[in-house]
Amino acid sequence: MRVLLLYPLFPKSFWSFDKALELIGRKVSLPPLSLITVAAILPQTWDFRLVDRNVGYESEADWYWADLVIISGMIVQKDDMLYLIERAKQRGKRVAVGGPYVTSIPETAQAAGADFLVLDEGEITLPLLVEALERGDTSGIFRANGEKPDVTTTPIPRFDLLNLKAYSDMSVQFSRGCPYQCEFCDIIVLYGRKPRTKTPTQLLAELQTLYDLGWRRSIFVVDDNFIGNKRNAKLLLRELIPWMAERGYPFSLSTEASVDLAEDQELLDLMIAANFTAVFLGIETPDTDSLSLTQKYQNTRNSLIEAVQTINQAGLRVMAGFIIGFDGEKSGAGDRIIDFVEATAIPQALFSMLQALPNTALSQRLQKEGRLLETGNEANIHQTTLINFIPTRPLEEIAQEYVQCFWNLYEPDRYLARVYRHFINMKPHQHQRKFKRPKLEDLRALFIICWRQGLKRNTRWQFWQQLFSIIRRNPGVFEHYLTNCAHLEHFADYRQIVRNEIENQLVNHLISGSKTAELVEGCSV
Repeated sequence: MRVLLLYPLFPKSFWSFDKALELIGRKVSLPPLSLITVAAILPQTWDFRLVDRNVGYESEADWYWADLVIISGMIVQKDDMLYLIERAKQRGKRVAVGGPYVTSIPETAQAAGADFLVLDEGEITLPLLVEALERGDTSGIFRANGEKPDVTTTPIPRFDLLNLKAYSDMSVQFSRGCPYQCEFCDIIVLYGRKPRTKTPTQLLAELQTLYDLGWRRSIFVVDDNFIGNKRNAKLLLRELIPWMAERGYPFSLSTEASVDLAEDQELLDLMIAANFTAVFLGIETPDTDSLSLTQKYQNTRNSLIEAVQTINQAGLRVMAGFIIGFDGEKSGAGDRIIDFVEATAIPQALFSMLQALPNTALSQRLQKEGRLLETGNEANIHQTTLINFIPTRPLEEIAQEYVQCFWNLYEPDRYLARVYRHFINMKPHQHQRKFKRPKLEDLRALFIICWRQGLKRNTRWQFWQQLFSIIRRNPGVFEHYLTNCAHLEHFADYRQIVRNEIENQLVNHLISGSKTAELVEGCSV
């Protein structure tokens, strides 16, 4: 069997880092971990070709070569995913589709012509696909029926299928699921509330595979909550620490975690010792009432500002997610988020309007209340998307606060000031890394950053003052500090995209609302 694995396009987003990646000659931040895991689960006697369309497009020769086309993606990739299904069918190819999007909304992929829907988690449903193909079946829908796979049996992803030079970071996964019950979250719907983890031996084997392939850059542990099972996370870290030390700390690691990380000093120390350098926290909002309403109780127990400061000062760069548009939210939510971000000096604050994602507790509640819009199933967590339900305060007010918040947070001087404050107080790692001669692309990136931020823009005095202060007062964080300065190249561009797209959608919303009101008035007359 010759299998063409296709990964659909992502729209430009908060995480795409286009302008920053250009500086170092990389195409994309992260690889399609889902598809290289699929390739590892399927029979290894099959032949595989992987095309990540975010790196480059498939050729007609690829289409001609394939016996079977497999497509996987997330909800933000749905447009290109449906396009790929149609292209494959036009060429008479059998198509199997899986991943979070079609698991949540299988109907659209089926309507586009997909032959096989491989839903839920692949360790269970991919063998069902193989059996169907061996029987000669021409279509099928495969579900796990509530069963969750034992991820200790998941094979090492086929990292060898990737063009490693195209990516700035690699991905590995340690756990699936999260113990919490946030109303808006679809992770617990897809993967359950009982975190399942791989064994330390498994994950070390994945890291060794990347090491043997020559990877020496960052690795993102893609778990939605790395510390969902704290016991197993600590077991992994205790074995990861000597592994890293023996190889001269070849990777820096980052991940996502809940804010209760700040309450476990042992866990923080272990992560630092294992060379974790950054963590993404779901803060959502500084408004305690909104946190309680959305059942994110873990964020209400202690001071969120103190939690961020504890994690940052321990030696981890904090990234954080924020949401505007919760029920009962008072005016000025955007300003309160700005105040929180400035108080904690979080450089990268992901900010979006609340979306009722398919099958979540939030979408089910809003459906019962008659507040979910007809476009509810088209929800996604993209930063240029309006709320897909009727909020408790005017949509125009929420959207305007959102745009203003995004614009202000990524004002170049404010962003660089936060980067400086975040790193100046961060405890540097003590690891003795092997000396690496700077590559040409790294030197080129350094030159461009210094030119744009230190000479061309009006941030010039601020840039040099902060840069020399970091070198003098906290040189151990210099590399990561400079990387975050480089991210300004993306955010300065992306904030304009957010403003334009949201304002255009808001105008269209107001126009359509006005036409609806005219129709209602005409009918009443």
